[in-house]
Amino acid sequence: MWSAVHRFGWVCILLLGATLILSAGLSAQDATTTRLQVAAQALTAGNLDLAENELQSVLGSFPEDYRALDLLGVLRVLEHRDTEAEGFFRRAIQNDPKFASAHAHLGLLFFQTARTQQAVPELREALRLDSSRSDAATALVRIWSDQAQAAVTAGDSERALALLTEARNLAPNNSDVQFALGTLALRMSRFQEAIDAFQETLRLRKTDPPALYGLGQAFMALLRYEKARQEFTRYLAQRPNDSAALCSLGMTLSALERPAEARTQFEKSIAITPDQTESYFRLGLLDLDAKNLESAAKNFRHVLDRDPKHSGALVSLGRVEFEQKYYAEAADLLQRALTNDDSLREAHYYLGLTYARMGRKPESDQELQRASLLDQQQAEKQSATFGLSSKPQPTGAKPNSQ
Repeated sequence: MWSAVHRFGWVCILLLGATLILSAGLSAQDATTTRLQVAAQALTAGNLDLAENELQSVLGSFPEDYRALDLLGVLRVLEHRDTEAEGFFRRAIQNDPKFASAHAHLGLLFFQTARTQQAVPELREALRLDSSRSDAATALVRIWSDQAQAAVTAGDSERALALLTEARNLAPNNSDVQFALGTLALRMSRFQEAIDAFQETLRLRKTDPPALYGLGQAFMALLRYEKARQEFTRYLAQRPNDSAALCSLGMTLSALERPAEARTQFEKSIAITPDQTESYFRLGLLDLDAKNLESAAKNFRHVLDRDPKHSGALVSLGRVEFEQKYYAEAADLLQRALTNDDSLREAHYYLGLTYARMGRKPESDQELQRASLLDQQQAEKQSATFGLSSKPQPTGAKPNSQ
């Protein structure tokens, strides 16, 4: 059931729509026009008795006057007599199919009574006939946004994206729609679309923190680390105690080869949220790059204590064990990582090296070949993402920053 407050909000829109009738090609000298004007003004003022009298007078002389029928439908909505209201709107449309107001009101009534499938064609027709109908546009955007959310919940991201795109095309200055579109595009790995939507959100809502954070994530996914760093910095200026954002900023600084600054951000993140597992993992990677194997192992084990299936920590701790020449331990960790995710290129690569050290050449060759294949597939995927031709990066190499 619709709440009284929600219903009242749509009644206000109906009333605004009703006043448009006054400019529908009416003659100021026409007595019928005068009565319709009085009725519309009475509706707006909440004087339902006066509106009823004026409209009944018009219909007494002209029973099929589409303008009076439409206004009487609005009156019945205000009286919570929805079935009668629907009948009057339908009669108005029957008498003048090109009367946008009646289509809009019928669509709004359907929306108000949760009949969205019937609402959409009426609202669309109202906008086709009169593109200035903001009441119809607002209702359509709300319907498509709600349907998009339902589609996301049902796991149908493509349908949700199509619905939000329609909503955005109809209302490009609706910041909520732009943000929802950006969030969904980010989730679907459509990163440039996410960037465009978040930037539009920020044009409309200036320094909106969630949009800044989403924009940073999208830039980071496209390896545009300097841009990502800027957005996370702007976000943290407003929300300095967000441990996840501190971790994200640290990741961009690490990718930009600024390890000391990155370490500071990871440590801040942990100070705020001691169980920030990802920050411990990232600190471990910094230690591993610096050949501080003891500290790296400590951080990776901290991660695995909280998340025994953390693939990144398993692979990285396997690398530590490999560097320390504990090959059996390294092989066990790397195999555990691949049990969770067989597409881990780095795990196959280091497992191949580990098997070689253990004298297991056939298994080593198999793992190294698998790593090479995954390396090529990853390069092809990056090429498709960026629209560039690229060569496979050496295993273990860092991505280029932008």
